[in-house]
Amino acid sequence: MDKKKNISMAVIKRLPKYYRYLNEMLKNDVDRISSKDLSEKIGFTASQIRQDLNCFGDFGQQGYGYNVRDLHAEINNILGLSREYKTIIIGAGNIGQAIANYNFDKMGFKLYAIFDVNPKIIGMKIRDIAIQDIDNLEGFLKENEVEIGIICVPRINGQKVCDVLVNNGIKGIWNFAPVDLNAPEDVVIENVHLSESLMTLSYMLNEKK
Repeated sequence: MDKKKNISMAVIKRLPKYYRYLNEMLKNDVDRISSKDLSEKIGFTASQIRQDLNCFGDFGQQGYGYNVRDLHAEINNILGLSREYKTIIIGAGNIGQAIANYNFDKMGFKLYAIFDVNPKIIGMKIRDIAIQDIDNLEGFLKENEVEIGIICVPRINGQKVCDVLVNNGIKGIWNFAPVDLNAPEDVVIENVHLSESLMTLSYMLNEKK
């Protein structure tokens, strides 16, 4: 366990990519793979892959490589995907509906409820889940052990929704609101700023010119 304390966020953010490629290999009945072959598929150097995986244990064997099924299972456990997370979405606009329609259930993220302020869509169902009035949010959180709140509201309402979630025991927030949220240190926030990602793409395109 001590080995895991100083793992950089850069390494952690690479793990889902390893997991995704290993998942594809399993579907194609690949039994084992070397760090060199894995590097050609993923785009990281073989040395980088070995360093990343060594942060969590000794998974490979010299001359043999990695057992794909075993490595996939280990990364599954490292990422915490061996359990179910109860999630809710706040904000059923375009982004909220797109996320609700994406089947995260197979990864263990079970969507339990969706909330919005728009009376025109309250009662509408997405994947058999009825959109509820946001006035029901606090009561729902008090009655259900929700672990992850997905915020898909306009910027002006982002912090207010965050406060409601935090005050009702939510420890994980996936934030699509274009605002940096303030929360206690024990609350984990993953920000997805779409405009920042698009601006990064713009920069890279212009650099190539």
